[in-house]
Amino acid sequence: MLATLTLLLGLPLALAAEPPTCAPLVTVTFDNATIPGILGQWIYIAGASRYAPHLAELKAVKHAAFSFSPGSHDDELNVTEIMRLNETCVVKNTSKIHIFWHNSTLMHVDGQVASTAELIQSDKELLIMKHPNTNSPGLSLSARTPNVSKEHLEEFKAHLHCLGLTDEDVFFTSEKDSCGLPGEKTGEGDAEPQTG
Repeated sequence: MLATLTLLLGLPLALAAEPPTCAPLVTVTFDNATIPGILGQWIYIAGASRYAPHLAELKAVKHAAFSFSPGSHDDELNVTEIMRLNETCVVKNTSKIHIFWHNSTLMHVDGQVASTAELIQSDKELLIMKHPNTNSPGLSLSARTPNVSKEHLEEFKAHLHCLGLTDEDVFFTSEKDSCGLPGEKTGEGDAEPQTG
């Protein structure tokens, strides 16, 4: 009897300690306004994954800015990236984003490497992308400015937890590691950006 009473009294505490249930991440269904809405400059803020091939890249990216511009076809975007990988600034303007209208996904192609992403519904000043992978999905956060609000960061973290990722899986970039524009010096000791 005492064991049953203890179990019943402890049950509400155990239930209260359970994490909140997660609603499925709502992805954006592409329409005529979707792609024009993501054109322009973005600052990469953070990324998370447990997928081993992506971890090295997440750890190496200290800062990144990128811009999307219309490609030569309706199903393509041009991408220009300026990033600091460890101590080296790199400028890439040769990669493409392929738009798959039928399933609302994007595919980034950089040389022989391709990765897919789905846009998560959010504030128009944020670009939250889910990177599907059968073993471990990833999530990235970019914004129109280098600073995001606490609420936007909490939204990103809530999505992370719903994918089974933790704060320890997140790698943040830093504005102090910005490379600036090609040819521009942002501080003492900055390396000249390398074009890729």
